[in-house]
Amino acid sequence: MAFADVYVFVLAAFVGYQIITRVPALLHTPLMAATNAISGISLVGSLVAAGSDRNTLSTVLGVIAVTCAMANVVGGFLITDRMLSMFRRAEKKQN
Repeated sequence: MAFADVYVFVLAAFVGYQIITRVPALLHTPLMAATNAISGISLVGSLVAAGSDRNTLSTVLGVIAVTCAMANVVGGFLITDRMLSMFRRAEKKQN
């Protein structure tokens, strides 16, 4: 069973890399928005894992997952905001 898990992980990493490297620059912002949404879903899942109270190990791993997912969500939104600010027009000064 462990070999199948490693095989799926390596295959997913390879396919993901191939897809991301072929994304045109115009689509990077929508792609980041979709990635942020997926990160939000993983945050909800990690909250469920942290609050399940099955044993101490699952709670600790859940808290670590919440921390990582939250950092991913916040960082993703900061990067998306910075990317979008590059496309905004400069405001004219009023004299």
